[in-house]
Amino acid sequence: MAKHTILALNGPNLNLLGTREPEIYGSTTLDEIAQAMQNAASAKGWHIDFRQSNHEGELVDWIQQARDSADAIILNAGAYSHTSVAILDALHAAEKPVIEVHLSNLFKRETFRHHSYISPVAVGLICGFGAKGYLLALDALEDCLN
Repeated sequence: MAKHTILALNGPNLNLLGTREPEIYGSTTLDEIAQAMQNAASAKGWHIDFRQSNHEGELVDWIQQARDSADAIILNAGAYSHTSVAILDALHAAEKPVIEVHLSNLFKRETFRHHSYISPVAVGLICGFGAKGYLLALDALEDCLN
């Protein structure tokens, strides 16, 4: 049995990674990120529940379910980071450590991306390191969970 279960959620358009604006988001696919996270989590004795949805309500449902099924959440909410009070409220209710991840450096992009509704509830924010940011989030959770 896994020592910890980590819910890794990905928001809208992240299913297009590898082909969508690779100059911003890189050439790594979401499946490749999922596999790298599975490998890294397995090495720690952890389980990753890796999911993606383009639908805000589905992300909210999954976050609510995490109250009973996960020890922590890694979240790349994509554009919902900048718009979703519903996701913020669900994260508050989940009462789990959250690491916010973004592939690009939000602060080098359009000003509307400089604000995140996720950040106030997150333990930390990792942005600008591409796909490696997900693995950095796993490492950061070690301090939160052990």
